[in-house]
Amino acid sequence: MPKRFHIRLRDITPRGLYPRSVLMVVLPVILLLTAVTYIFYDSHWRHTSRKLSQTISSEIAFMVTLRHEYPGEFEMLASEASRSMQLDVTVLEDTELPTEQKGLFFTALDEILSRELSVSLDQPYWFDLSGYGETVEIQVQDGADVLQFIAERDRTFSTTGHIFIVWVIGATGILVALALGFLRNQVRSILKLTEAAKSYGRGRDTGNYRPSGATEIRDAARAVMDMRTRLTTFAEERTTMLAGISHDLRTPLTRLKLQLAMLEDTEDIRAAKADLAEMSAMLEEYLAFASGKEGEQPVSFRFDDMVRDVAEGLEGAVAFKRMDEVSLIARPGLIRRAVSNLLSNALGFGSHVEAEVINGPHMIELVVDDDGPGIPAERREEAFKPFHRLDASRNQNVPGTGLGLSIARDTARQHGGDIRLEDSPLGGLRVRFRLPR
Repeated sequence: MPKRFHIRLRDITPRGLYPRSVLMVVLPVILLLTAVTYIFYDSHWRHTSRKLSQTISSEIAFMVTLRHEYPGEFEMLASEASRSMQLDVTVLEDTELPTEQKGLFFTALDEILSRELSVSLDQPYWFDLSGYGETVEIQVQDGADVLQFIAERDRTFSTTGHIFIVWVIGATGILVALALGFLRNQVRSILKLTEAAKSYGRGRDTGNYRPSGATEIRDAARAVMDMRTRLTTFAEERTTMLAGISHDLRTPLTRLKLQLAMLEDTEDIRAAKADLAEMSAMLEEYLAFASGKEGEQPVSFRFDDMVRDVAEGLEGAVAFKRMDEVSLIARPGLIRRAVSNLLSNALGFGSHVEAEVINGPHMIELVVDDDGPGIPAERREEAFKPFHRLDASRNQNVPGTGLGLSIARDTARQHGGDIRLEDSPLGGLRVRFRLPR
């Protein structure tokens, strides 16, 4: 069965707000201007020009008839025609009509005058409409002589049509320019709001942003700023509370470590020390997940160098395939922890791990592949849940709290990116850690 192609309006129209707004303003204006111009040309200008051409053609035919009927008085009649009808008549004796038509194109005016002359006259004729002079020359062959008629152009055609068109186009251009300027200001306000929201979402300073534009845009900007203030206040309160919890829990853990260090080194004591070390590690990981290093400021650093440094500090070998040189503006502590979690997970579940850093056109990617058991596609979203471990697909004996992927995704999204889980060519899991450039 052949494929059916559907053309949707959004596929052929611009995607940006400003281009769409321009199209919504300019397209109806162009269509309206075209319709008005056509109606004016067909109903008014062409009709008026045809009536004027009929009049001048009838007057020329009348003068030709008078020359035949009153040859001895034609000079006096020609003088009267010049005074009464503003039609200058000259007899060119023993002359032939010109053989070449002046002008390069056969215009609508030529067509109108030629048709009306052919209806009114039985004799051959010639006329000249080239140039923009104030008169029109028409010659009629009358036997061996030629009658030359000079008439004013505005008696032959409607000469004010172009003025109307110019005024319409000029007024339309001014109105469109004003509308585009207004739209540009409104869209600029929306773009500023979007950029401020993106900067905040990526953990950067929004600068001296002030709401501007229409009332609705200002209201949206104030709502975003209020939301930012509430989220910042909540994060600061959470960090302060967690700092107190950290201090309260670390103090008894430290005392327990000191007490165990003073006891005899037995199998039970070593087990207790290992439990305390695991509790300390779990506490640090919980606090890191909850606090998210809110106070850390974004700085510029080499992302590929950080990945190499993190890999060198881990137990296990990571094979690097492609390492593009990438400079990134982000919170280095959060990024380092996320990279460490991803590489540690891969090393914990697989015997062979490969990593590559790709500098794409829009996003920076850290791709980590392992040959472990992988995660089924239908359960990959569960892997990002805090404190959730996929025991059926991953080794339960691997130490951890189930926060590695949660922290990594939280970090990526704080910086405007995300994480994807895919099937790895090595047979295990592929993790794509993506950050905006």
